[in-house]
Amino acid sequence: MTADVAVSLSLLAGIVGLSDATRRVLTKTLAGSRLSVYAVELVSTFQLCCCTHELKLLSEVGGIEPRLALTLTYLASVVHGLTFSGAIGNPSGALEHAYHARISGGCALRRIACQFAAAAAARAAVPVIWGIGLSGMHVRHKLLGYQCISPIHAPLPKAAAVEFACAFAVQTAITHTRSVEEKYRVHAVAAVIATVVYAGGSMTGAVFNPALAFSTQFPCSGNSFLEYCLVYWLGPLLGMMSSVLLFDKLVPLLSRKSPPLHLPLETKKRT
Repeated sequence: MTADVAVSLSLLAGIVGLSDATRRVLTKTLAGSRLSVYAVELVSTFQLCCCTHELKLLSEVGGIEPRLALTLTYLASVVHGLTFSGAIGNPSGALEHAYHARISGGCALRRIACQFAAAAAARAAVPVIWGIGLSGMHVRHKLLGYQCISPIHAPLPKAAAVEFACAFAVQTAITHTRSVEEKYRVHAVAAVIATVVYAGGSMTGAVFNPALAFSTQFPCSGNSFLEYCLVYWLGPLLGMMSSVLLFDKLVPLLSRKSPPLHLPLETKKRT
């Protein structure tokens, strides 16, 4: 198992390094062009999906300890946050940016298209990488035909609620750390991600990202496409929207309507 972990860590480092180099080249090549934004989105989402595929394999086939899996999830989240170079990597996040007018609606849709294209590319690429047989775990997975079983271990409404709650928590963390310096912010968000994975991972895998789920969960047997859509697309989307509406609309509204505190008046002593 130690050898499998070492190989997987090397592979993860290679994916991140290659993706970062590709981002730099594309950013320099497409400088001054609007295409650079979408190129970075493609590469970053591809990086996210490939790394998650490998971490998922380590957990399900490699059988690593839950504590190590959570540690790797936290570290991977930090690395993604530091290397994404402005990419969003999540369709729900792109819609949230469009809602707050940080990007246009058309830009959000194009980013989402890039995210799903990258997710599909990663879904096709990882079996090729595993087929090389870099580790015993990869060889075993190849012998099993790269099979994966649905990670949904709860009734569909409960599973959708788990993804809803995960997306709500992560979006809330993102919203409330926007003013924090980036090098500290990524750790705060990564800690929340690791926490929700710990809390909901046993029931749904705690993906809370429609594009990432399309890459890592949709190929698994055990549930239909529509069932996966309900859990991994509708749940996270509603979770993100609920967080945004709560803190953008409801909380300010309640704050304005709350009555002022009335302090007791002091009475003067009569002489």
